[in-house]
Amino acid sequence: MKKLLLVSLLALPTMVSAADIAAGKAKSAVCAACHGAEGISAVPIYPNLKGQHQAYIVSSLKAYKTGLRQGGMSMIMKPQADALSDADMEDIAAYYASLK
Repeated sequence: MKKLLLVSLLALPTMVSAADIAAGKAKSAVCAACHGAEGISAVPIYPNLKGQHQAYIVSSLKAYKTGLRQGGMSMIMKPQADALSDADMEDIAAYYASLK
């Protein structure tokens, strides 16, 4: 019983997110202009996305889309986030989170 529970808990992260890393890589092409091709920005005012937690990236994008996140680069990020579906956000976030 303990082994079944442990296996179930270990599989949970993959079951919760159906994000597609390969699709996220393709969808992230527009992000590369500011955040770098591999998620490492060459410009200090743009944050690195490589290795960020998936949930953090998704929550940030949703905050830009809803207008909850304002100031800073929100004038640039809101239109970018507006163009993304929830699935797009999950895929992009999964891609950047997968980069170590």
